[in-house]
Amino acid sequence: MNMEQTYQQRLSRYVAAMRNEKPDCVPVRPFVAEFTARYAGYTSQEVAHDYQKAFEAAVKCARDYGWDAVVPNMVYVWTGLTQAMGLRYYGVPGIGIPADVGFNYIEPPEGQAWMREDEYDALIDDPTGFLYEVWFPRVCADAAPMGGPCTMRNNLAFVKGGMAMLQYFYAFGPQIQRLRTECGTASAIAGIFKAPFDILADKLRGYVGLTMDMHTQPDKVLKACEALMPHLCHVGLTTADPAKQVPIGFWMHRGCVPFVNPKQFASHYWPTLKPIIEEFWKHGHQTLFYAEGKWGHHYDAFRELPDRSIVYHCDRDDIFEAHRRLHDKFALSGGVPNVLLSYGSADEVRAFCERVIREVAREGGYIMDASAIMQNDTSPENLRIMTQVARELGVYSGGGYQVTAPDQTRGPQPTPADLQRPGLADPRPTRRAPGVCVPWAEKQKELPEITGDVDLVRRVWEANDALGNVFIWQCLLSF
Repeated sequence: MNMEQTYQQRLSRYVAAMRNEKPDCVPVRPFVAEFTARYAGYTSQEVAHDYQKAFEAAVKCARDYGWDAVVPNMVYVWTGLTQAMGLRYYGVPGIGIPADVGFNYIEPPEGQAWMREDEYDALIDDPTGFLYEVWFPRVCADAAPMGGPCTMRNNLAFVKGGMAMLQYFYAFGPQIQRLRTECGTASAIAGIFKAPFDILADKLRGYVGLTMDMHTQPDKVLKACEALMPHLCHVGLTTADPAKQVPIGFWMHRGCVPFVNPKQFASHYWPTLKPIIEEFWKHGHQTLFYAEGKWGHHYDAFRELPDRSIVYHCDRDDIFEAHRRLHDKFALSGGVPNVLLSYGSADEVRAFCERVIREVAREGGYIMDASAIMQNDTSPENLRIMTQVARELGVYSGGGYQVTAPDQTRGPQPTPADLQRPGLADPRPTRRAPGVCVPWAEKQKELPEITGDVDLVRRVWEANDALGNVFIWQCLLSF
């Protein structure tokens, strides 16, 4: 079998499992981050600062282990880019923290959050404008506040940040192609999405600030989540897999117990998340629920989503209970404890993985992976055992699934009933539409009379204006 045939077989296997069907065998899709550095002989600092080394490490792991799918670079936050912008909320390997640990997110001190408690109205009115005018000057060490002096370093923060982001994003296409042609390995996800509530907790108010706001001004919090919804949905859809084969990555952070209580989940988190997931599915995109933490309290809520619209990744919850509660509707992944893969004996790892194959994977619809993203304490030998168990014991009799063309989506599609779900119907309006920085109607008033093809001028303006929108929203979501 040549490498392209291997790739098609593995992609088919992975897609089948995500559609909650039975492929030829259980796919293996490890979300390996700093582990790749350890395996390839790099430090965490090297793969964080030099994304080409991170790419090389990901390729080496995929090739040597023979995995079905991986993320092209799970050490996603390239510190060259974050340093170009001077982002204040990262501890960078080798700069202020040890060189051989992963980058750290620095929670803002109480009272110094990147968004103040009295700024909800500005965010609700114009999320994109707020990010540019208020948020970015606070998180970027060199950016000047609105009304402040326009310095060279202020200008460089935007110019270098934008060019670094473009350079980095364009590097992913060749990296995905390398994984395909050199390793026969599929790219595991496409696109990025986070819940509106998580965005407030992660990058705007901070966890402490949002916790206080839920007691003092819960209505403003809800309106802010509603204002963010169409913009976050737009980012998810415009970065998703055009072939609709691999899912949109959804990183779940602050919506579970103990960060918020179940009542707050029901009043704020879920009502502003569920419509977006339904909207993704109406467009034919699955969502990977990368459920960091413990989400068992909310399984009944997840069951409200359309069948097969999500792949549920199990972290701190019991994978066997997750299978009992969710598998009739959704595929599952993960559930092999990271501490076991890091410090367990070979016999312990093999026994647990064999149980997962017997009890969770027996009917299909399961992807083998650790519970959480793997850093440089993961044992290469134990990860090899996890892979071997899937290959040796995860073979299905009579299973099979074929993706016959790169642009053909196979497996279940949204049903007529799914398409009738409201999704993101009638989202809360904001001053700027999703994907827009300066609306064409506003810009046109500033231009001299346009002769000839007005629509051509408009289309070129809007396409380039959208790049400014990509920059600020990717700063918020990805970096």
